[in-house]
This record gives sequence, structure tokens and C-alpha cells, in this order.
Amino acid sequence: MVPTLGSTIQLPSGLVLPNRLVKAAMNEQMETGTDPSSKLVVAYDTWASGGWGALITGNVDVSTVYRGSTESVAVVPSPSTATRDAWKRWAIASQKNGTPALIQLVHPGRQSPAKAGNRGFLDKSIAPSAVAVSMGSGILERLLAALAFGTPREMTVAEIEEVIQQFVSAAKQVHEAGFDGIQLHGAHGYLITQFLSPKSNLRTDDYGGTPAKRARIVVDIVRAIRKAVPATFAISIKLNSADVGGSESLEESLEQVGIIAQEQIDFLEISGGSYENMRMATGDDPRAARTIHREAFFLDYAKAVRERFPNVILMVTGGFRSRKGMQAALDSKACDLVGLGRPAAAFPHLPTDVLLNKVVEDKDAVADLSVVKPGWFVRRIPIKAVHVSMDVMYYVTQIQKMGQGKKPQPPPKV
Repeated sequence: MVPTLGSTIQLPSGLVLPNRLVKAAMNEQMETGTDPSSKLVVAYDTWASGGWGALITGNVDVSTVYRGSTESVAVVPSPSTATRDAWKRWAIASQKNGTPALIQLVHPGRQSPAKAGNRGFLDKSIAPSAVAVSMGSGILERLLAALAFGTPREMTVAEIEEVIQQFVSAAKQVHEAGFDGIQLHGAHGYLITQFLSPKSNLRTDDYGGTPAKRARIVVDIVRAIRKAVPATFAISIKLNSADVGGSESLEESLEQVGIIAQEQIDFLEISGGSYENMRMATGDDPRAARTIHREAFFLDYAKAVRERFPNVILMVTGGFRSRKGMQAALDSKACDLVGLGRPAAAFPHLPTDVLLNKVVEDKDAVADLSVVKPGWFVRRIPIKAVHVSMDVMYYVTQIQKMGQGKKPQPPPKV
């Protein structure tokens, strides 16, 4: 029987999601330190009353030395009582009304900007290999990448082992706070993605050289976390489809999915993009006319994963805007869960008010959002990432409004 958007689903860990609509991870940018703020708690309290099948938080850094942003939550090595209490308040708010909630854990690797962690301004970021972030071939794009990130240094095996333990310590803290699980961020160009991709991982040791060796860090992280938390604690991973181009790279990607899927993963989220290619914001082909069957950005890759691994629970995030399009994705069996980012920021009660509301007809069950375009001055800056970031930042602002107890708004129609 094909599930509906309102169907429950039980994950391998035993966690039951009340429906198939998941608030996907988005950058909240509400912090001034490392602990979850009261504003963050208010925002997640709002989402938890919206009827979501699950909430996945924005980035939580596992390292305080290499951070993705100074405005995100970070796991400190020795949390104080005040820190633990702040995390517990966040968990309680996120799980109001029985809403399952997972924390997204991330290490930025080479995407750690200068001074975004407890390291010297001239200290390099770390990565599997000394391959710099490329934001384009233009002079300004190369300059921006050099100033923001520089060239990372190749990690030693000891540093890889340290990162693995940082993920484990973070997962333990998430569990102790009362959350239902974690999601490993293996997409959007962060450290796990850097290891998985042959473009950024040029190693020839046990952590590089073949698709399986490039995936080893994920296997090591999951196995170590499973030893440190109860079996009922959910572990998800978000992976990229963006680096897949051609049959050879698709086959390597599917090989890695198969390796990871064997490691007691509750569900796999498929997204895509990075600072080098902002496909999580624009999709596979922004020029394509939106149709029900092309509504999700990364559904084609999900279908390839489903064909090879029919028992893996899949979540697809990116581009969903209508009830019909979401149900069509479930009908196609390409995914089991529908991830919503921007619609969740603009309409925090979207499931209850619209998508699962039987009074609302299909033709009206939509969350169509206009693309936020940069002003004339920004348009003159020849850096594509800057243009795309204007749309991203609009939704960050809406989440911040939620944290202030205000009602978020969709972008004005254009």
C-alpha cells in the first residue's frame, strides 16, 4: 500500500514519526556563543506545534576549533550545568506535542571560515586533502574563496580519529539532553562530503583512494556512536546527489550508499550542493518548468538509490511546494519522507494548517514561494554565491522572527 503524507512510519531504531512531513535542517543563525539560545527554543517550540512528522535542527558544530559559523550552536568539550540545562530546554520545546526531533551534527572541514573557531587567524582549516574551496573562476570569486577559507591542510590520521570522537561526544550530549536522535551532515560540502568526494579527497591511505575507503570515516563514526548510545537512538545521514555526473560517478556514489546503509542508519536524506555549487538553493535545473513530477530537486537520484537499495528509508529535500507534488513523490516510491526547508520557515504550521488539513483542497494545498532576488547593487557583484545567498538569508531572517515570537512571512510575489 502506498503511504499518504499523513501515514505514520517506524524507523529501524523504533522511533515512530506521526506523518511523512519533516522540517528539514536550516541555518538559524541565532547564537552569540555556543549554547542554544532562548530565541532558538522559541522557534522550535513554534515548529513543534505545527504538526510535523519530525524536526531536524540546523547545523550544530562538533568542534569549537573549526566551526562553520559563530552564530550556530556548538558542542563544547566539557559542558557546564548551564549548558546542559539549555540543551534540555531546547529538547523539551522541540518535542512538544510528541514531535520527534533530531540534531544535525556537522564538521565544516575546509568550509570553516577564518576566525570561526578557537584557532588563530592564520591557522589553516582541515580537510581530507589540501584542496581549496572553489567559488568560481572569476577574479572576485577566487579572492572571496581565498579570504574566507584559504587552502586547508591535510588531516593526519590522529586528527581523523579525533573528529570521529567529537561526533561521538556530540551524539552522547544530544541523547543526554533528551533528543530522539542525530543526523550526520554529509552534504553541502562539509567535512564528511569532502571525504566522500573524489574531487576533494585525494588521499591514498585507509581513508581515500577508492569509494569504499572514502566512505570509511562515515562507517567509523556511525559504529562508534552506536556503541555510545542506546539502540533506540535514531541516526540519520544527509548525503549529496550534486557530485554525481555520469554513470561512473553514479556507480561510485551508489557503492558508498550501500556501505553506509549497512551501518544501522535509520534514514538517508538526499540533498545536494555546496559553497561551490549552491544546488540546495537552486535545484538541478532552475530553468525547468515546475511540474508535479519534477517538483523535487533531487528525486531522480533518489530513484536510483531506491532501485538499488529498496529497503532504505529515504527522505528527499529540495523544491517541494504542493501537496500533489509531495504525494506524487511518495507514489513513485522514490522517497518515504518529504523534507521541507523554506516552506517550513515561511509557514511553520504548514502540515496542520494546509498539507494535512482535509478541509483544504488539493489546488489550494500549496506553499509556492517566490525567489528572493538581489537588489541592483548586489546584482552587479559578479559572484553567483552572493546572489543565491540573498534568497537563503531571507528565510534565515524569518526563522529569527520566529525566535522573537513574531509571525514569519513568505517573500513578496514578483
